[in-house]
Amino acid sequence: MQKFVLKDEFIKLGQLLKAAGLADSGAQAKEVIEEGRVLVNGEVEVRRGRKLRGGDVAEFDGERVAVCANDGPTVTIDL
Repeated sequence: MQKFVLKDEFIKLGQLLKAAGLADSGAQAKEVIEEGRVLVNGEVEVRRGRKLRGGDVAEFDGERVAVCANDGPTVTIDL
């Protein structure tokens, strides 16, 4: 599972998929979300603008990303 540390209060689902490398582009993120292929906290999510905050977990294509509260001034992804 990847860990994504928030820089701000939240990140939108489509942005998270791109930042975590689960989608190659915003268009691809939009497509897979609208197709119902992305889970947030174990539930299908079809809104790419869904705001994710610390404690949320997104999943796509067998990959999981845990969103963590802001612990510092930079955004990091542990692969």
